[in-house]
Order: sequence, then structure tokens, then C-alpha cells
Amino acid sequence: MKYIKIKKMVFLAVLVILVLFISVAGYQYLTVALAPEYDPDTMPLNYEIVGKGERNIILIHGMAGTKDYWKKDLEQVTGTYRLLLVDLLGFGDSPKPQSEYTLEIQLAALENIITNEGFNNGNTLILGHSMGAVISLALFAERPDWFRGATVIGLPVFEGKDQFLEQMSSNSFLDKLAVSSYGKVFCMLHPLYIVKWFKPKNLTDDVFRDSKKHTWQSYYNSLNEVILKTDLYALTKNIINRKILFIQGTDDKVAPFVNVEKFAKSFPRAKLMEIRDGDHQLFLKVPLEVWKAIDNYFDGKSQ
Repeated sequence: MKYIKIKKMVFLAVLVILVLFISVAGYQYLTVALAPEYDPDTMPLNYEIVGKGERNIILIHGMAGTKDYWKKDLEQVTGTYRLLLVDLLGFGDSPKPQSEYTLEIQLAALENIITNEGFNNGNTLILGHSMGAVISLALFAERPDWFRGATVIGLPVFEGKDQFLEQMSSNSFLDKLAVSSYGKVFCMLHPLYIVKWFKPKNLTDDVFRDSKKHTWQSYYNSLNEVILKTDLYALTKNIINRKILFIQGTDDKVAPFVNVEKFAKSFPRAKLMEIRDGDHQLFLKVPLEVWKAIDNYFDGKSQ
């Protein structure tokens, strides 16, 4: 009798969990299915401008990030720089329409904001993290006359999808699921695992909370279209002689240091700043070092 009772309780628990999973995934699926198609004319990106300096910086966050990713110790540079902080399409408080979320779409959306706010005057730097680093280099390559240079942190540069999957296979169980054949379903369930019990140690509380501000489509498509389908070597050929600052942690499990080191050698005027034991979120740990490095490289004695 006791065994039967336990069996019923287990069955009910499994049923409740199954219903929860189906409900969450169903809601997330419908959120995307019922969303309007992307219209760049009526769906501008969410952004803000801070600082009153004479020099400009555009800050572009990474996968599942938002513009607020950059706000730690931001007051240290607002007197020197005028900063444009942007939520990429599909993330943060920017629109989350039905879209392929290709690199071209992201660039066009950013260019609209940049031109409207006058950040295309040739006196602008770009600062990007992770996926935002890829987008930053692509933006620089597409509009080289707009910018003085670029800084990229945690740049995910891979020789192909297989190399990326091999790298992610050595990471956490959640990372493995996100890039597996069940990736779409896993992305649909993100409200269930973006909770404090699963918060990575290298993320601040506010950045972790913001990481749920996306849809399964914006995350999954961005991963495949922006990171995995972009050939950075081919894309950046026309800016190999421009100034680029690579900032990379030696303990980055998402964007391996050796890959960035090899890529950086393609740029004669580039500088690779190696952060010993730094992981993929090193900006959150050493923001002042990042700002100092940018100032020294682009406006100091470094040439």
C-alpha cells in the first residue's frame, strides 16, 4: 500500500513538471509566433546616451546581454566620452519581432541609431563584448570612415561550427544543451533556468536578471547567424591596418584565448591585452582596467 502511494506521488510530481515545461515552452513559442514581422522603420532599437565628452564610444553587448551590461563604474569615463549604449534587436528592451536576426539586420538597425545621433563623424570608437564584439568588427568593416577604431572583449572567433561545438562540449551542462540539437527547446525554457539558483558566479545580479530579456528566436538565430556563420577573417580584410584593441581572458571558456591570439596577428597595428585568469565576463571584474586600456591605446602614447 505504501509503495503504491509513493508511486502515485512520483507520477503526480512528474506530471506537474511535464505540464510546467509544456506550458512555459508553449507560451514562449506563441510569443514569437504571434509577434509582428520586423519593420526597421517602426521598430527602432532601445538606447541611451550618457556622458558629455568630446570623444564618442558605442557600446555593444553580447549574447543575452543588454545595454546595462556596461554600467559598472561607468562614471569613470562619462566626463571624457559621450557614450551610446544600445540594446541589440531581440534583446533587452529593444523590439523582439519575428526575424532571422542576421548580422546584416543587426548592422542596419544599429546604423540607423548611429547616424541619427551623430556617432558617424569619424571620431567614434566601438566597444563590443562576445557577440557584440563580432558585430563591432563587422560594423567597423562596413563603415570604416565612421570610426577611429574598435575594442573587442571575449571575441568568439572559430574556424567553423565543429570547433565551436567542441569548445562548448567542455563547458557546463546548460551550455551543452544550448548548442545541442535541442537548442531551440532549451531556449524556450529559459524562464525556468534563469533563476538565482543557476546564476553563474561571474555574472552580477543585475546582469543575470537582464539575461532573460530575449526570445528563443532572438537567442537561437543570433547564435547561428551572427556567431557561427560569420567568417571574421574574410569580413575584416579591409580594416587590417586600422587600430583594434583585443582584450581577452586566458581562462575564457566560451571564446578561447588561443583563437583570438591567432586572429589578432592579422592586424599589424592591433594590440592584444591578455588578462591572466580572466574569463568571458572579465569586464564585470576589471572595468577600470578596460577603460584605462582604451584610453591609453587610442589617446595615449601607444601607436
